[in-house]
Amino acid sequence: MTVITRKFFIGGNHKLHGNKESLTTLIKSLNNATFPSEDIVELVISPPIIYLETAQSLIGPRIQVAAQNCYSESKGAFTGEISAEMVKDLGCQWVILGHSERRRVFGESSAVIAKKIEHAMQVGLSVIFCIGELLVDREANKTESILAEQLSDIVKSVPDWRRLVIAYEPVWAIGTGVVATPKQTQDAHQFIRKWLATNVSEQVAKETRIIYGGSVNATNCVDLSKETDVDGFLLGFAALVADDFTTIVSYAKPKSSS
Repeated sequence: MTVITRKFFIGGNHKLHGNKESLTTLIKSLNNATFPSEDIVELVISPPIIYLETAQSLIGPRIQVAAQNCYSESKGAFTGEISAEMVKDLGCQWVILGHSERRRVFGESSAVIAKKIEHAMQVGLSVIFCIGELLVDREANKTESILAEQLSDIVKSVPDWRRLVIAYEPVWAIGTGVVATPKQTQDAHQFIRKWLATNVSEQVAKETRIIYGGSVNATNCVDLSKETDVDGFLLGFAALVADDFTTIVSYAKPKSSS
């Protein structure tokens, strides 16, 4: 029986925070930090798009850079947008797509997100795809049906599952200080993995990294990282503090499936 080991993944989503000076200070601290080896954990930071080139010029080889968004077209009359080709031209390897803030604040539909994923991957970017339920959904016991719906919306738009990381981010835990319990997190991640096994393939289910995002900090990451199907984190505020980011990375635990 073949054992598949999933490398831990930690991403830092800076959202609309920081400036050139603070980003430079953060990156210098991260460049000087000691992290577990690349065999243990993959590291990505995602500053605001306007600072992607700054990040790329400063970051050391241990950490990759992601865009927080990109459009589904290569070029055209799309004022204010940035294409996947532009992201790749800057040397970035990753893009975050489907984040609840893009869905809720900017009204991105599932169809738009699916097109973005397909185009970004065709261009050669890897994707951090975000899914998660609202508090009203969890209280109505609809968490699994919401996750299944969000996964179904993009399943035909993924040309290469090896370049997709799924970030489970319950909307009620994002930026609220309320974190899902380890059991709630494991239950959701386990459901996602079973859904992939049924609707994509057993191989994809075993290989795909499923990470958690939602008020993760240097304390609660300890128990969360122990859960069987938690393959890493997508950090928010903790990604803006070098010491917090470094501490969280130190708990990276690659997981195995057979």
